[in-house]
Amino acid sequence: MASVRALTPPRPASGVYHRTMTAPVKALLPPLWMGLLVSGCLVPVSSDTGSSATTSTTSATTSTTSATSTTSTSTTSGTPSTSSASETQACSFLDCEDTPPPSPAECNVWYQDCPDGTKCMAWADDGGTSWNATMCSPIDPNPVGPGEVCKVEEGPTSGIDNCDAHSMCWNVDQDTLEGACHAFCTGTSAENATCDPGFYCLINSDSVLILCYPRCFPLLQDCPADELCIPSGDTFICRQDASGDFGTYGDPCEYANTCNAGLYCLNPEFIEGCQAVGCCTPFCDTSEPLMCPGATQECIPWYDEGDAPDGYEDVGICGIPQ
Repeated sequence: MASVRALTPPRPASGVYHRTMTAPVKALLPPLWMGLLVSGCLVPVSSDTGSSATTSTTSATTSTTSATSTTSTSTTSGTPSTSSASETQACSFLDCEDTPPPSPAECNVWYQDCPDGTKCMAWADDGGTSWNATMCSPIDPNPVGPGEVCKVEEGPTSGIDNCDAHSMCWNVDQDTLEGACHAFCTGTSAENATCDPGFYCLINSDSVLILCYPRCFPLLQDCPADELCIPSGDTFICRQDASGDFGTYGDPCEYANTCNAGLYCLNPEFIEGCQAVGCCTPFCDTSEPLMCPGATQECIPWYDEGDAPDGYEDVGICGIPQ
């Protein structure tokens, strides 16, 4: 059986992608910064401009099966690669008083070309929910590193946090303003971006956001309790769980991270009785083909034969063959 392959890749302008974007299956979720809400919740799939808090849908197909997803994810996204910083205050993490706003100088997140004691950070220069610019932001005197709990100043897109010079506070809770530090990708551009082993570099269309995400295995859902293992590019990474009270098999969905752990949002033609833009359906093991919940569903391979990364050869998704 042919694998589930995306008919249309997430639009790079509003989506996050990892360099070549050659993944055979790209369902609804745009590579991550496309529709990221400031709360770090939803992950959208397509958009034409900038990174914002929404995601559209992606379609997947095979020679014998075609799948189209409408899932998105929510997290915050950013667009332009550099821009000037205008009105920002940074005192919460610096124990300062009446500190003037950061310098309006532009900076490059790849080269980290800010003055000593500052780092180049993505932020929303219009006070919105999408990272659309960069600025030189003060480094906290007692910073925390990748994987540690962090806190942002004022809001998720302020560009001010207490992560170290090589990371950014991500998946920020809008109420507590706490998240986890994610390391910046290393390299000089999307063409040579790298992360530590076990991590995957996600880049928004204009390289405002360049963050390393932990890889995961969808059949095990081996992410932290509040995250999901869902596809991005040619691999699977941990993303924030935004399913809430919904997300079981057959539930309508519009974002990649709004189904429960172990399920994913696919186009309606793959799920029996689905009357929405997309519905949740489970990942499956192609070596155990009879595990799908739908009477007419089969376990469709996620990757084309020979394309699966080591250990991912049996990953499939339950869908009605087309």
